[in-house]
Amino acid sequence: MKQRAFKVIRKGAVILMLGCAYFVWLSLTGLGIPCVFHLATGLKCPGCGVTRMLMSLLRLDLAAAFTHNAVLLCMLPLLLSLAAVSLVRYVRTGSRAMTRTENALVLLSAALLIVWGIVRNLPWISFG
Repeated sequence: MKQRAFKVIRKGAVILMLGCAYFVWLSLTGLGIPCVFHLATGLKCPGCGVTRMLMSLLRLDLAAAFTHNAVLLCMLPLLLSLAAVSLVRYVRTGSRAMTRTENALVLLSAALLIVWGIVRNLPWISFG
């Protein structure tokens, strides 16, 4: 169990450091990772605006975060909870398997993101 906990903490620390470095880079240069889907099609993918949403959340600007990607912002508590439950289960038992409920929530989230990706590109609807 201690080895798994150390492994999770180590990987989490690397992800946190990379995220902080990206935040500093983005704050200083304004150069972010472009969306390949948007570059190729001109349409917004379900994840477009995530970086701006997270930057707004770090500034505690919920209104701006909502305008950048409303659906992902609303799904964030659920997704973070699912990740936390999975990490705790992995540390305690070594199991990476999800329950039926967790699988259903992941599939529902994916379906919602697909619908969001379609709806946000409809020409008669504006999302800021």
